[in-house]
Amino acid sequence: MAIKKDGDKWLADVRPQGVDGKRYRRKFSTKFEATQYEKHLLATAHNKEWLEKPADRRHLSELIDLWWKYEGQSKKTSEAYLKELRLVDKELSYPKVYQITHKLLTDYRMKQLNAGKAMTTFNRKMNCLSNVFTVLINVQEYHGDHPVKGFKLKHPKSREMAFLSVEEINQLLSSLNGDMLKIAKISLATGARWGEAENLRGANVMNGRVTFIDTKNGKDRTVPISEELEKEITNGKAGRLFQSCYSDFYTVLKSCDFELPKGQAAHVLRHTFASHFMMNGGNILTLQKILGHATITQTMSYAHFAPDYLQDAVRFNPLNKLI
Repeated sequence: MAIKKDGDKWLADVRPQGVDGKRYRRKFSTKFEATQYEKHLLATAHNKEWLEKPADRRHLSELIDLWWKYEGQSKKTSEAYLKELRLVDKELSYPKVYQITHKLLTDYRMKQLNAGKAMTTFNRKMNCLSNVFTVLINVQEYHGDHPVKGFKLKHPKSREMAFLSVEEINQLLSSLNGDMLKIAKISLATGARWGEAENLRGANVMNGRVTFIDTKNGKDRTVPISEELEKEITNGKAGRLFQSCYSDFYTVLKSCDFELPKGQAAHVLRHTFASHFMMNGGNILTLQKILGHATITQTMSYAHFAPDYLQDAVRFNPLNKLI
């Protein structure tokens, strides 16, 4: 093996498997390139890529345990994530790793949809399963092909986001009391998710601002509130302001019979804030910051509530230019 000057080039002359092995000769413009080529040949000389890798006969549950060890327990919603993976393992009938194929996942999706599960629910499960293999490949605990990679997720049909009218807001607030009422007012005033408002502490509310921490995207978010609302919700407390009461709120909300679409009860107050914000002339970029959306695409679903939405179609269409 040698790297030597050959005219104006550098020649890499390498026999990575010894004098009886295959000889590789290649010229490069720089010595560095020739050296890197030599290192590559030496590192891969004994790879037998033409041989089929043995099937991974470990159970998926074993890989889930490894994923938990290396990354799962450090995730923000670790317990919920693990619970989701255990459910996937059960619904797939506790497969061995080599049995996880696109065909298996396609059949799984069909069964889930036939059972009335939402497409978003299935997609979330696939993202969780994919993360297991991605993590274990990175830490070299799994050496096969990524079984979820390339499996195409289907986007669910867009659902109309329900919001409450002014009359419905008054009806709901008049039916609430105690912590339920205060949390609902915070959500309606700031667009906060129920959990973000419910977990507030006195230290998070001061000087006419409420700061939501431990949010869905992991970033703190601060939104101004009125002096009256600040006094009502803090009441001199420094620690946690409210008791957990979503189930009670849900019961009251259902009793109001607002005919909300399935699955939207948890976010109806957030949608109501955003919808009325735009109808009252709010700026879409400001709304993005208030809601904490990572991209404007998420916030654009509320754009059609703006009073002047698409009015340019009337002003600027070519018919208006005709004489």
